[in-house]
Amino acid sequence: MDALRRPKRSAALDAIMMAVWILLSSVSGLKAEDDGMEELATEKEAEESHRQDSVNLLTFILLLTLTILTIWLFKHRRVRFLHETGLAMIYGLLVGVILRYGIPATSYHNKTPPSCSLKEGPASTLLLNVSGKFFEYTLKGEINSREIHNVEQNDMLRKVTFDPEVFFNILLPPIIFHAGYSLKKRHFFRNLGSIITYAFLGTAISCFVIGNLMYGVVKLMQVVGQLTDKFYYTDCLFFGAIISATDPVTVLAIFNELHADGDLYALLFGESVMNDAVAIVLSSSIVAYQPSGTNTHMFDASAFFKSVGVFLGIFSGSFLMGAATGVVTALVTKFTKLHCFPLLETALFFLMSWSTFLLAEACGFTGVVAVLFCGITQAHYTYNNLSEESTKRTKQLFEVLHFLAENFIFSYMGLALFTFQNHIFSPIFILGAFIAIFIGRALNIYPLSFLLNLGRRHKIKGNFQHMMMFAGLRGAMAFALAIRDTATYARQMMFTTTLLIVFFTVWVFGGGTTPMLSWLHIRVDVDPDQDQQPCGDSFQVLQGDGSQAEGQSKTKQESAWLFRLWYTFDHNYLKPILTHSGPPLTSTLPSYCGPLASCLTSPRAYENHEQLRDPDTDLIRNDADLTFTFGDTSITANGASGGGADAAGGSGWSANGKRSGSTSEEALERELDSREQELLSRGTRLVFPIEDHV
Repeated sequence: MDALRRPKRSAALDAIMMAVWILLSSVSGLKAEDDGMEELATEKEAEESHRQDSVNLLTFILLLTLTILTIWLFKHRRVRFLHETGLAMIYGLLVGVILRYGIPATSYHNKTPPSCSLKEGPASTLLLNVSGKFFEYTLKGEINSREIHNVEQNDMLRKVTFDPEVFFNILLPPIIFHAGYSLKKRHFFRNLGSIITYAFLGTAISCFVIGNLMYGVVKLMQVVGQLTDKFYYTDCLFFGAIISATDPVTVLAIFNELHADGDLYALLFGESVMNDAVAIVLSSSIVAYQPSGTNTHMFDASAFFKSVGVFLGIFSGSFLMGAATGVVTALVTKFTKLHCFPLLETALFFLMSWSTFLLAEACGFTGVVAVLFCGITQAHYTYNNLSEESTKRTKQLFEVLHFLAENFIFSYMGLALFTFQNHIFSPIFILGAFIAIFIGRALNIYPLSFLLNLGRRHKIKGNFQHMMMFAGLRGAMAFALAIRDTATYARQMMFTTTLLIVFFTVWVFGGGTTPMLSWLHIRVDVDPDQDQQPCGDSFQVLQGDGSQAEGQSKTKQESAWLFRLWYTFDHNYLKPILTHSGPPLTSTLPSYCGPLASCLTSPRAYENHEQLRDPDTDLIRNDADLTFTFGDTSITANGASGGGADAAGGSGWSANGKRSGSTSEEALERELDSREQELLSRGTRLVFPIEDHV
């Protein structure tokens, strides 16, 4: 009987085991099905996110396209009351309104979010352990409590809000590099001392004036109960630094279109380029201000001098890094045959120039300063080594990148006014900021112009000073510095105020540039090639009918002795080493350096010195270089001194580097006498005015 029962027990056990196995299989199948559903949902979410990102980028591209077409229409109709940057901001505002209020609000959940209290701020990442699986969540940022259930719109607005590093690492480098690479050296170096004074001393004055005035505004807000969180004195100084960065792109574009006075253009352009670099280093120094003790926002002498040291160290280090990158690029393009492959040459030039910014940022310096001086160095040295095709490509490439990046930033400014979710509008702070920047600009321009005119023979006239005061627009750099940190209450208020200041200055001051030029009687339609404004005495040629033909100055542009010393060193040594132009090193270096000089001198320097001579010879004043103009005839006398004027009088260099040929004073006098007699016979006389000409 037992033998008969055992098989029955075994069959029952098998049936039970089969049932358990089927149950486990079904559970596993359900789990696998759930995992598959989760993976499918994740893929759909990733695909939807990719589609949304494409739509966001397409929106900005369509904005730029619409801006370009409208710019063409404005130029065709000769409309100057609104610049392309102001137009881009208007289009950005319209799109921002549509994104903020035109999309219906939907909600993914209606549950009340859990609350918790933290002694410190929230961490950037959150790590969770869910049933043995670890999940990492990234902090996207703070959202408005009134729209906490509108998850879809919050996510959409957050996606069109770019990471501030995008502005600094992608959009700013081509803008700043183009400013240095397209520098008009003639007028820039002629006004170099004034530009440096406005950029360094003027920006520092503006920063501290605005910072102290805004501190008074903050105290007033505290008295009337309009200040709801902390706002320190260092925050006010930081606001003064970022808002002191001028960007008169609208004014300069109109100047360029109307061919306004070259010296005024150089003063405004040079100040805006240099003070952007000064403002960003100054803001970094203020952030680095950390007094010892419990109160870290009180004045401390040691911390102040430490910040000054940080400013000087960052600026000088960034300057050296940018110049070094330019020198390396010049050497590579000189001693290689990349000019035989223009595409490779242009690509190398582009990568070396852009890497300067990233290298400086990676080393703890300021990429804006580095890429600015890299652009100046590239234009001064490397440009002379490029092939003809590469010179055109590099100019056009960075001009296009500059145009697109700048208009993208201004379009984004208009968009950010509605898509940024943490705006703090304070009427008292905004009104105080407008008054403070006006006072700061006035205390920058007028006192410094008075001091500069004490040492200038070519004075900065009153109408020039008024135009510089009027043209102190704020733009891309102030916005980029303000958006870089919006974590605190004070920084959010600064960002909102900076946006409104940029809007007002671009629309009002930029649109009023043309009437202001006419009202101040600033000359336009000036030929930049013939605009050789003398710093000292000059003379004119009066034709028989009474018309005046303005002659060139008795001497070339007046230069400081320090600049003349630098020019001589650059012309005789640096240019021959880094480029194919300039005198051969065999003629400028001592005889015992002959082998080294022959190795470093380009063979092209011996081939045709007249064509390869230094193009910057008109930047330096040579006391023995006299230029006289009679009607359409110019006569130039070159002395023995001065490296820049050697080639103008017909002197040249032989293949062995020896100097040959010069114009004698006797020949010059005979030529002058004959020309003067010829002009007098035709009823023409020479007039030597005493006053300087503007």
